[in-house]
Amino acid sequence: MEKEKKSKIAEAKNNEKCNDQDCPFHGNLSARGKTFQGIVKSKNPRRIMIEFENLVYVHKYERYAEARSKIHARVPKCMEKDVQIGDRVKIQECRPLSKIIHFVVVKKIENNKGEKKWEL
Repeated sequence: MEKEKKSKIAEAKNNEKCNDQDCPFHGNLSARGKTFQGIVKSKNPRRIMIEFENLVYVHKYERYAEARSKIHARVPKCMEKDVQIGDRVKIQECRPLSKIIHFVVVKKIENNKGEKKWEL
């Protein structure tokens, strides 16, 4: 019974069209290139800032050090309500949308409570 409800909700979301030209699903924006997964640290209208960690080799000490990177990404109108601070999202490279935005949100992986998002 729950699966039926979830599938109907997912179908309704997929059928919704947003009027956003910078949407990779409903607009003219093509997402190609690098992909990253990170946690949303701040949220503005139509923009989020994610932070992710990676290992960097320090030649002098012959060891690895953790480094953090921050990237700004555009949130399509159809996903604005779903993405919140603390969520893990997947972003993908696109053409430059502004001075600092060169990525777009493609998918929400899990919410801030650690619960994985249900997928078809």
